[in-house]
Order: sequence, then structure tokens, then C-alpha cells
Amino acid sequence: MVPAGKEEKDAGGFRTLLETSPGQAARYLDGVHAADRAQWLRDVGAEDAWRVFGELTTESQAELIEYADDDLRAVLIARMSAGDLRGVLDELPSDEAADLLGEADTRVAEDVLAAIDSETAQELRELAAHEPDTAGGIMATEFVTVGPEERVGDAVKAIRKQGDDAEEELAVFVVDEEGKPLGFLPDRVLLSQPIHTPVLEAMVEPITVGVAQDQEEAARLVEKYGLLSLGVVDEGGSLIGVISADDAAEVLAEEAEEDLLRMAGASVESLHGRATVLRRVRNRLPLMGITVLSGLLSAKILRWFLETPGEGAGTSDILRYLPLIIGLAGNVGVQSSTILVRAIAMGELEGPRQRAMLRSETLVGVVIGFICGLLLAGVVSLLEPGQLGLAVGIATAAAILCAALMGTSVPVLCTRMGIDPAIVAGPFLICLSDVSGSVLFVAVAKALIQA
Repeated sequence: MVPAGKEEKDAGGFRTLLETSPGQAARYLDGVHAADRAQWLRDVGAEDAWRVFGELTTESQAELIEYADDDLRAVLIARMSAGDLRGVLDELPSDEAADLLGEADTRVAEDVLAAIDSETAQELRELAAHEPDTAGGIMATEFVTVGPEERVGDAVKAIRKQGDDAEEELAVFVVDEEGKPLGFLPDRVLLSQPIHTPVLEAMVEPITVGVAQDQEEAARLVEKYGLLSLGVVDEGGSLIGVISADDAAEVLAEEAEEDLLRMAGASVESLHGRATVLRRVRNRLPLMGITVLSGLLSAKILRWFLETPGEGAGTSDILRYLPLIIGLAGNVGVQSSTILVRAIAMGELEGPRQRAMLRSETLVGVVIGFICGLLLAGVVSLLEPGQLGLAVGIATAAAILCAALMGTSVPVLCTRMGIDPAIVAGPFLICLSDVSGSVLFVAVAKALIQA
């Protein structure tokens, strides 16, 4: 619902203004949530995205960077000068600032570190030194602490004093003189307890992890106990950072997404619209290799049961390679549909991005089909007499291409028909790829063998 007198803004209006002036397009983004800004910039060209980004205020740039995906961040960060980068860093929490520096050009990052105060620079260097998949790699160093002799009112004052730089979640750690956590004051305690209540009486037991702990294990602790903040301690047990609930949720979502893609034989890189086709092919070929080896082994086993007397390839020889063709086509179809279903679910398949992803996924299928077809044509020709090797190669390439086309088109068609593609695309696609792969292989094999 748009308030009376206010313009309803959308990506189409943004792109229309962008054709006129980047400045007008940037002003159009006023009042638009940073997540929508990032999505709209992601769907335009790299140069246009940078021109609009340059027209935004430093605060708006920092907000947009936080919501931008990897590809858009790479486009923007690569073009940022040391001055631009320093301004954005001042608006970001420490964990985001360290990530941003790690993605920037090394020379630019060093110029920024040399220009800021030594204490902040050292802090960012220490954060960047942690492995990215550990608790230290995702923690922020801004948090609120009080001593054990203080009261709830003192904790509230500490939030007012330190809270501007702390994580958004309202929470306070109680630490001793060495900085070791003794307790934790959640928001409900701060809001419900009298201000003169000693923190030792009001606090709950703190839950912490070591700085080298795996990020997924740390995130699961936050989820399991419903924490606002998870303390991160060094080897001596002193509190050095916190992991917020938002950061933990992001880690779990990324891990789940990565696991899902790996199960389908795809990779995280496959999600990025600007990832090269060859890069996607390289990531998916290992699963294709496993399928080829298992298919050839199956053909060898079936030969013992379906072997017929006589020379040349017959019907039984054609049938022996049918599972191989179906398996390869099914893998490619599932990979493509998984990428598309995920993109649809996340609202990332809109406008020009949809056409670009459909085109790139289809091209990936063409390249994989050509490679697998060429490989199998040579291998099967060495193992089998006649034209069977050529038939397997041609049918493999054709079946994989057909599966890639269906894997990209079926989820989109389901969405346009108002059907949830996550429910329909999988079973429907498997059925289509099995039938089409079988028909293509048998037709090609019969034509070549009988020629």
C-alpha cells in the first residue's frame, strides 16, 4: 500500500530514468529500501550501476553494499578509489568493513588503512587475518560491556554511550577485569528489571565460542538457543567479538544453499548472473564424469545379460547405453532447474536478468553436451563395433541440450502458470528428460546402425 501522494517506485521506472540521467535515477532511489536498490542495480549494466552508485550519499552507498550480492559488490568495489572506500568503511560495522577491504584492490586497501587511525586499522587487519569460514571471520568487534559491580541502569547508560557503534541487537555482556565474559543481559532483562538491580543478579549465563570455531557450528548455537548475540573469545577466554542473530541466519542460509547446489551437482558460482559459461561448465563437469563412468560400467554389466550372437550392433547394444544417456540428461536438467527454481524463489529472475540466465544456462548445456558427446563417441567406438559410438555421442549431445532447455524453461513456465516450480519442476523435468533422452538415443542409433 502506497501512502496518498507518494509515487509507487519500481525497477521499470528506475531503468527509464537511468536512460536519461544517472543523477535522476539515483534521486529516484530516495525512500527505496537498500535491498531493492541493490537488486535494481544488479539488473543493469556494470557501468550504469557504478554511475548511479557514485551519485548516492556515502551512507546510502554503505547500506547498498551490505545488501549487494557478490557480483554487484565486485563491480562496485573494483571501481572505488581509496577515498570512496574510506567513506563507506566509516558507515559499516567492523565485520562488513573487513570483508569490504578484503575484496578491494590490495593497493587501495593499503592506502585506506594508512589513512585511518592506527587503532581502527589494526582492528581491521586482525579481523581480516581470521579465516573467513570461522567465528572470527564473521564476528563484529563492536559490542557493549559492563563490569560485575555495576547495575542495570549502568548497562542502559552503556548502551547509550557505546550503542552507536555496536550491533543493532540490544544486548550487553558482563565481563571481568580481564575481559572474560561472566554473564549476558538480554533485552527483556534490561527492559523489565529495575535500574538499581545488580547485573550479577539479572544476568544469564553467557554462551561463547572460540575464535577458530567453524562458522556453521557457531551459527547453529545462535539458532539452537535463540540468542541475540553469541560471544567470541580468544585463546585466553577474553571476549573479542560478537556474532549477531542476523549474521548467524545469513551463514545458515548460505550453507543450506551451498549444500543444496552440491547435491544437484552445481555450485555457488552458478547463481551469479555474470559468472562465465566456462566457469560453470568446469564446476559441473566432475559430476558428469562420475555419471559417464557409472554408465559405461552399467553398459558392461548389461552386456553379460543382453549379449546376442552375430557381428555388429543390435537392439540389445543400443539398450545397454540407454541408462547412460538418461543419467547425463537428467543431471544437466536437474542442475539447470535447481538454479532457476532458487533464483525464482529469491526474486532474482526478473527483467533482463531472466533472459541472461536462461541464455547462459542453455549455453552451459550446449558446452557440456558437446564435451560429453565427443568423449563418449570416442570411448564407445573403441569398445563397440559399427556406428554405435557415433550414435551414443550424437544422442548424448542432443539429449543434454534438450534437458538444459527444459531445465530452464519448465520452472519459468510453471511460475507464469501460477504453479510452484519447486513442487512441479523436479518430477516433471525428470519425466521429460527420461522420455526425450530415450527417444533421441533410440532414433539416432537406429538411423545410424541401419544406414
